Amino acid sequence: MLLNALFPTRDIGTDPAKIRDWAQAAEDLGFHCIEVAKQAAEVDILSGGRLRLGVGVGWNHVEYEALGMEWKTRGARQAEQIAVMRRLWTEDLVTFAGKFHNLVDVNLLPVPVQRPIPIWFGGSSDAVVKRAARIGDGWMPIMSPEVAEPKLAMLREHLKSFGRDPASFGLEGWLRMDTADTKLWVAAAQGWKRLGAQMVMLYPMYRMPKLDDQIATLRRFKEVMAG
Repeated sequence: MLLNALFPTRDIGTDPAKIRDWAQAAEDLGFHCIEVAKQAAEVDILSGGRLRLGVGVGWNHVEYEALGMEWKTRGARQAEQIAVMRRLWTEDLVTFAGKFHNLVDVNLLPVPVQRPIPIWFGGSSDAVVKRAARIGDGWMPIMSPEVAEPKLAMLREHLKSFGRDPASFGLEGWLRMDTADTKLWVAAAQGWKRLGAQMVMLYPMYRMPKLDDQIATLRRFKEVMAG
C-alpha cells in the first residue's frame, strides 16, 4: 500500500527553508504524494508529472456568501470547473460556454506534464460520491473504514452505472488521528487496505509546532506501516 504525506499547513509556518526541509524529508522517505492544490499546472511541471489534484466543495456556507456565490449550486459549479480545467490542460485554445463560466479563445501556459492532471474528490455526501464516480479519478474521504464501507459500496455501484471500471478508480484513506498511537494508525490502515485502498495518509489532528516533530512523525508512520 502506498503512503502519502499531508503538508502541515497549521504548524510549519511560511519559512521557505522549513517547507523545503519538510518536503525533502517526505521525498527522501519515499512518500508517494504530498497533498497540494495550488497552481496545478506549474506544480505538475515542478514535480515531474506527479500531481494529484484534490478537490472539495467545502462545508462552510459563510465562505460562499463572502465571495458572493450561491451555496446551493456549489456541486454543479465544481463539476463545471473541472470540465473547464481539463480542457485547459489538454487543448491549445479553449472556448467554453457554461452556466457559471464563459471563456473565449483562452489558453493555459505552461501546460502540465499530465494532460489531464488526475482529479480526486474529497467529501462524503451522497452527491459528492456520485459526482466522484461520474467525473473523478479517485476518492479520498476523511473517515474510518467502518463508516466508509457503505459509501464505498455506493461509489462502486455508481461507477458501474456510468460504465466505469471500479478496479481502475483510485481510493485513498485519510487516517484522522487525535493521538500519536501507532496501533491505531496500523488498524485504520489495515481497514482501508481491506476495502481496496491503494494508498493511505496520516492526518494528525494533534499539534506538532516543531519541524523536527513533523519529520519524525513522517518517519515513524513509514516505519510502522512497513511492519
